[in-house]
Amino acid sequence: MTQKRSQFFLSLLLLGGAAVVSGVLFLNRPSSAISEPVYVPITVDVARAVKQTIRIPVAAQGTVSALQSTNIQAEVKGRVVELSPALNVGGFVAANEVMLRIDPRDYQTSLLRAQAAVESAESSLAQERGRAQVAQREWEKLPKGSQRSQDAKDLYLRKPQLEQAEAELLAARADQNTAKDNLDRTVIRAPYDAIIRDKQTDLGQFVSAGSPLATVFSVDYAEVRLPIPQSKLAYLDLPGLSGYEREVPIDLYTDMSGDINHWPARLDRTEGVFDERSRVLFTVARVEDPYGLKNPQRGQLRIGTFVNATIQGKAIDGLVRLPRYILRAGNNVWIVDAENRLRNRQLTILRTGGDQIYVSAGLQENDLVSLTTVDSSLDGAEVDILSRTPSNALKDYAAQ
Repeated sequence: MTQKRSQFFLSLLLLGGAAVVSGVLFLNRPSSAISEPVYVPITVDVARAVKQTIRIPVAAQGTVSALQSTNIQAEVKGRVVELSPALNVGGFVAANEVMLRIDPRDYQTSLLRAQAAVESAESSLAQERGRAQVAQREWEKLPKGSQRSQDAKDLYLRKPQLEQAEAELLAARADQNTAKDNLDRTVIRAPYDAIIRDKQTDLGQFVSAGSPLATVFSVDYAEVRLPIPQSKLAYLDLPGLSGYEREVPIDLYTDMSGDINHWPARLDRTEGVFDERSRVLFTVARVEDPYGLKNPQRGQLRIGTFVNATIQGKAIDGLVRLPRYILRAGNNVWIVDAENRLRNRQLTILRTGGDQIYVSAGLQENDLVSLTTVDSSLDGAEVDILSRTPSNALKDYAAQ
């Protein structure tokens, strides 16, 4: 009984202590006055719209091919008696350099015979001219009554014989020219500065007229066929029937494991018809000195290389260039108005290319376009502008 009474008094003591502590806390409670929230504006970077004349580049891809490629064949028969050390696959030969020689002895003999025939024909012609002169003097001594028809006169003056001798001399000279040509054809020369693509003969081999000897391609120029879709033709200066009125530069480049090499080129022509399967128009870029023979500091652009191309477009007025990442669904961007508030605006995009967009309508000169990506729920929110960059300097701005 005594233990129960002790527990009762202890409980009362604890309850009383709790009541006292609660009362003290209540009396010392802080003020419950409500304070207004402080609004912090969103910080953004903006681009100031600058309308400019822009040449929109057009990207394409293609494979480098030779401007000229020649299959060299023998024009006369004979045994190959000499080969140039450069006549190997990948070897370089200069224009008119001797590539190989065919045994010339038979053709030298034929030329000697042809020369002898010319000399014989010249002798016969000289004799006939002498006989004709003698006949002319005798004819003049004949009485006028003895002179008969014109045909008889021509025969007496040996005109048919003289014409025959002249024809024989002409034929002999023609044979001599043929013999000279055949002798010259025993020496095979490079038609231009070239690289050997394929070798099909060797020393000691007997070849006939028409036998393939080698395949070469020129190194002065190379070409790249670049397919251009119909939708991008409007951005290019395409040639008329007389060709290009101005030079259209092209940047060719390759990316080999991060190592990017560039080569300058120019747009030379179009192929004039659309490809029936892909509906593209092939333009042809021409590269000067692809193997760097004139400019050794530049890397070699080998035939067969797959390259990317950036073609300079024609000038278009009144465009604003902006980074592509700021474009939202429906061609919308954020504009900062005169009250420094975000406003949504839809633009007319002429074209998107790479990381750039080209705006043709929807922006006025000096409009402020937000470069900072913000949530769509912040339409009308007040902003604090950290930096203003002209849109025509955004490439420099992005590089900083």
